[in-house]
Amino acid sequence: MARQARISLPHHTYHLIQRGNNRQEIFASDEDRRTMLHLLLEASRKHEVAVHSYVLMSNHVHLLVTPTTAEGMPLMMQQVGRSYVRRFNDSQGRSGTLFEGRYRSSLVQTERYLLACMTYIDLNPVRAHICAEPQNFRWSSYSHYSGGLPDRLVTPHPHFFNLGNTPFAREQAYAQLVQQGLAQALQENITRSLIKNHGLGDERFLHTLEQQTNRRLQPGRKGRPFGSESKSKNS
Repeated sequence: MARQARISLPHHTYHLIQRGNNRQEIFASDEDRRTMLHLLLEASRKHEVAVHSYVLMSNHVHLLVTPTTAEGMPLMMQQVGRSYVRRFNDSQGRSGTLFEGRYRSSLVQTERYLLACMTYIDLNPVRAHICAEPQNFRWSSYSHYSGGLPDRLVTPHPHFFNLGNTPFAREQAYAQLVQQGLAQALQENITRSLIKNHGLGDERFLHTLEQQTNRRLQPGRKGRPFGSESKSKNS
């Protein structure tokens, strides 16, 4: 059976994860991480995808992005995947697959969940016990938002500017937000939505998008295919 095409709506924000096959490590060195960032910058600009947040973990990558076109996000991920795997395999003297199939994605209601997703991404190294504080991990977008080094890959989402009227105010507010962390229920909701390729938003937001795309974006009742309820009402 052919796989369903991904939903990629222009001007909507997505949380993505790309894992190593069988959870294997996808970076053997800092040079590999620099290569990944370079490829992401190159592909995101070519395909008009704004990258708002990222983290490069040892065996997976998180991204928070907004594509300008319906094709931009999958084309960006395809380009990065092919180029990176070829370079990684050449450098490691290996062949074959590196990533775990297709990336997973969650469409995000930015008004409610943008900052939560950014916090979730930047706290990945802390949750994995790689470091005690997010600023101690080099390979994420946290430093860009908290007053550290600027990052050419990062394009702040318009909702980020609601944190303050000046760059310093926004940096302080975001650092405090990350320091507070996420409630366990919210963290689990973000994880579940991402792994299941569901949307992350309130019921009204997700229902509207389901009607537009004719695809399920939230957990449904078992044994009931999407659209069957509306069809039965109209029959």
